[in-house]
Amino acid sequence: MKSMTGYGKGIASHDGRELTIELKSVNHRFLDIGIRVPRILSCTEDTIRKVLSTRLSRGHIDVYLNYRNTRSDAKTVSVDTQLVCAYVAAAREIPVELGLDDDLTLSKVLLLPDVTEIIAKDEDPDALIALAEEAANAAVDALEIMRQNEGDRLKAALTCGVDAMAKYREEILVRAPMVVEDYRRKLTERIESVLSDTEIDRARLATEIALFADRACIDEELVRLNSHITQFRAYLEAEEPIGRKMDFIIQEMNRECNTIGSKANDAELTNTVLLCKAEIEKLREQIQNVE
Repeated sequence: MKSMTGYGKGIASHDGRELTIELKSVNHRFLDIGIRVPRILSCTEDTIRKVLSTRLSRGHIDVYLNYRNTRSDAKTVSVDTQLVCAYVAAAREIPVELGLDDDLTLSKVLLLPDVTEIIAKDEDPDALIALAEEAANAAVDALEIMRQNEGDRLKAALTCGVDAMAKYREEILVRAPMVVEDYRRKLTERIESVLSDTEIDRARLATEIALFADRACIDEELVRLNSHITQFRAYLEAEEPIGRKMDFIIQEMNRECNTIGSKANDAELTNTVLLCKAEIEKLREQIQNVE
């Protein structure tokens, strides 16, 4: 089991080029990749998306890139000689009477506005794509470790929750037959108290109790709830992403509990159903982070 929450960082460097990719993942119904690449790295976007979509199945993934090129031929310097000549000519037109020293030197000329321009050399797309694939895979490796660790914690919490549900189901299973017996006893006592001097129609009484027993019967719901609990436990041990399947099975568990609660007609049974539904809500909240 893996969580959808995590962070991963991958670095790839070769021949003076270094690319860092950082991934931040949160829960989402599907796989949603948010990536903005600078123009110089636009050729790497498809590669990064392919790596992430191949290795991840769910979650919103924010992708951050940082690129450095320390190669000696990465940049060139261009000098605008015509602008330099214009600067020099303008300086020579300054009247001598102002008493200014002529200290115009090459180093000072190069510092004048717009004289020099640093030009980045066009990057090698193949080299960038190779770096992107390596860095993306390294980032996913780190992300998966964190998601796995968080998934282990989720699995422990979900196991406790489904165990509690199984316990409440057993309590309901034990209590359910007593509900009909309590109804029979209370109905008999009420009739006898009202009609103390009249003979009770036992056949009609038995019919009424049978009708109540049919309305209050929750055997099918308990069988289905047990099946859902068994399936949920199997999902806990699955190797593939099971977040969506768990979300569906939780809905079915909630449906059975609602039906049991509507048929309860018993305070103790109702209280146990409410405890069971509380566990379902905890499970539902935790499952939102399961991949």
